[in-house]
Amino acid sequence: MYRIGELAQLCGVTTETIRFYERQGLLTAPPRATNGYRLYSPQDLGQLRFILRGKNAGLSNADMRELVEIRKYKETVSCREVRQVIDNKLEIVREQLAELKNFEASLSHLSTVCCGGDESAIHCSILEALDDLME
Repeated sequence: MYRIGELAQLCGVTTETIRFYERQGLLTAPPRATNGYRLYSPQDLGQLRFILRGKNAGLSNADMRELVEIRKYKETVSCREVRQVIDNKLEIVREQLAELKNFEASLSHLSTVCCGGDESAIHCSILEALDDLME
């Protein structure tokens, strides 16, 4: 059994992170000892590591809640359902990347049309381009 500080140290997180995951429903609040300390089991350690790996992969708390639930009942869930969680996130990431590429192209264009000199910005091509876009 681990106290919260020990669990946090084993996983490289803060005790507040563990409490946050409990409030978010990602980690079940453990029983308390007679002295009031939370006592975490080796299964809790595994659960927290599972959550942290998913978070490091870019999954949201909602995604992780879904995967934690699936993990509890994995005998009754298909791999297709698990993969769908990941594929949904992958689609969102691909859309975000496309949007970022558009942002990059727009910013690159704006940067290219500007002389970048020390003169007054009265005729700055960036400001003019943005003004034209807004009209």
